[in-house]
Amino acid sequence: MKVGSQIDLSKVGDLAALKEKAYKLLRDYRGDSYLFGRGVKNQAGLYLGKYGEKFLIVGSETYLETTVAIREGLEKVNEWVVDVVPGARPNAPREDVERICADILRTEPDAIIALGGGSTIDACKAADVLAILGGTVDDYFGTGLVTKRLEETGKKLIPLLAVATAASSGSHLTKYANITDIKAGQKKLIVDPAIVPVAAVFDYDRTLTSPASVTRDGIMDAMSHTFEVFCGAKEATFELTGTLARTTLELCLLCGPRLLQDLQDEEAREGIALASDLGGYAIMVGGTSGAHLTSFSLTDVTSHGTACGIMNPYYAVYYAPAIDRQLRQLSEVFSRYEMVGDFYETLDNHDLAVTFAEAWKSFAESIGAPTTLLELPNFTSEHIDRMLSAAKDPQLAMKLANMPVPMKTEEVDIYMKPVLEAAVTGDFSGIRTH
Repeated sequence: MKVGSQIDLSKVGDLAALKEKAYKLLRDYRGDSYLFGRGVKNQAGLYLGKYGEKFLIVGSETYLETTVAIREGLEKVNEWVVDVVPGARPNAPREDVERICADILRTEPDAIIALGGGSTIDACKAADVLAILGGTVDDYFGTGLVTKRLEETGKKLIPLLAVATAASSGSHLTKYANITDIKAGQKKLIVDPAIVPVAAVFDYDRTLTSPASVTRDGIMDAMSHTFEVFCGAKEATFELTGTLARTTLELCLLCGPRLLQDLQDEEAREGIALASDLGGYAIMVGGTSGAHLTSFSLTDVTSHGTACGIMNPYYAVYYAPAIDRQLRQLSEVFSRYEMVGDFYETLDNHDLAVTFAEAWKSFAESIGAPTTLLELPNFTSEHIDRMLSAAKDPQLAMKLANMPVPMKTEEVDIYMKPVLEAAVTGDFSGIRTH
């Protein structure tokens, strides 16, 4: 597919029906704790006002119109808002977490409203933890450490309310906070149900102003979330995660190229926002794995979703022996969009994985996304070393364990290094499997 090329809609599913399916999945998941869809911005203030009387809005002048609308709504319910302070820079640097923590301690709000993309929401999650439990952000990297500390101290976090402004990470729906050490160029992860926002708002119309780079990154992030979770699914979650992955993939195939051709395409914007939210839902059902792990070491050369989008085809080939059923379901979606031939049904799992990976790369090219690490400006061999080193970090061990083909720390150089080298050249032949 060429960049911006579109699908022949006469040969595929009904977009309206597909979007309705996505809305139902999300309503069943979050119920009344999530206000989302087109044109909900003006309801946000009244919706969030029930969570307190004193609010700290952590946002940005970029979202001034949304901030004003929320503040006016809050003031209809309560007399005042504590303050409005700046959000976080891209990738949620630890310094921004510390600054927001200081603002929380200074203002002592009943609730925190994180207004922005995934970086601001992630930073607010971590800042809330530091404000209540103390210590440094390093104390909470890993899984379940916030909940453990809350149980030990009997303390409670300040209610966090998330107002999303971009179709990207799905942070407004999840238990994850990605925080970055800018100097080291390394991202680490807090994973804990205690940091899930108690309520969230996402007006899909807000994404109409997103530039092509943010739009592209969000598409690849949505696909990566659902694909990685589906790959690692157990029998109990296989049907649900398969539904999320197939629905997300189809929304992206239908709406992604359309949107990159016309950034003001409202119907396509809605489809990609839904796909992004399904990605957030997916990572609450299961975990991400290899592509997300290696993306944490690429913060200085590309954005998160793009990094994951580059790596997932190569990990698919490594995972091939364990994900035959997943690949056949997703290849069926690709085949309906004429990106995989009917012959996929007869392939063994390795050849199927390569065929799937080539289809993924073809779609990425259709929206102008890179498909190899070598395409990233300023990428060097040092990034390979950084990714291998990070994979051996105990604080990121959950990603190795979440792989459909689990990898031990001592196996990183044996199996992960060839995956990374393949992602540099685009050649799948050197990838080793167990």
